[in-house]
Amino acid sequence: MPRRIIIHGGFHLSGGATSQNTLRENRVAMKKQTALRLPWHLKDVLPASRAYAASRDPAALPQVQAHFDALMTALPGMPRRTLILSADDLIGPLPGQTAAQDYTAAPVLFYAYWEIARKHFPAADIQFHLSTRAPDVWLAAAYAHLVETTDLTLSFDAFCTQYVPAADHTGMVAEIASRVPAPVHHCDLATCRDLPLGPADPLLDLCKLPMTLRMGLMPTAHEKTRDDPDLLAALLEANRTHADPKARTAAKEAIRRTAGVL
Repeated sequence: MPRRIIIHGGFHLSGGATSQNTLRENRVAMKKQTALRLPWHLKDVLPASRAYAASRDPAALPQVQAHFDALMTALPGMPRRTLILSADDLIGPLPGQTAAQDYTAAPVLFYAYWEIARKHFPAADIQFHLSTRAPDVWLAAAYAHLVETTDLTLSFDAFCTQYVPAADHTGMVAEIASRVPAPVHHCDLATCRDLPLGPADPLLDLCKLPMTLRMGLMPTAHEKTRDDPDLLAALLEANRTHADPKARTAAKEAIRRTAGVL
């Protein structure tokens, strides 16, 4: 069984994708010390977690528990290794992508993961890690992402008013820590962005890898974000103009092509 289990879930747009890319690119070097379960390994758990967070229906939670239990059951033997599960949607969906407008499902989800992991591996050291961002920076990033990828039509000011509770990452970390009987760690992206392995560094700190191995791990490029207010305004106008999904998608593709970002 694993000696340690690190569950890294959320917050969205806070360096999670960069961390997962770093883990993936260094998986061979770390294979004697770690086992990885990244988003593409969690194809049943993540939809169930998103569905529960969106509905907050207690009847949806058993699906999360069943899929996470199946994941734990299927793990191969990994004595003395650290199991890392890393996917933003373990915390639920990005607020605004579904009916979920905040992260208040997170303590329930994280407790379910902890309870099931402890059942399967009672001697393992189970810990949680979250990547966070400052509220104003996160709101701007979330708004831009949702304008680009969904049919969001709210102005930025209206979006901030509606979703400001979701931006209180430190408050939610404290709430999770008060309700999950395991250590809960967090690191702001602004603090860890320039570390040797970027936002993956504080996550790997928890794995206690040999220093000789740690020094040889390779960073990956940060997930790039665009800061083009004209492009964002054009995409928002397309969302507001085209009710038909196909027409909206075509219009936004044309806008991106003209801007040279396709």
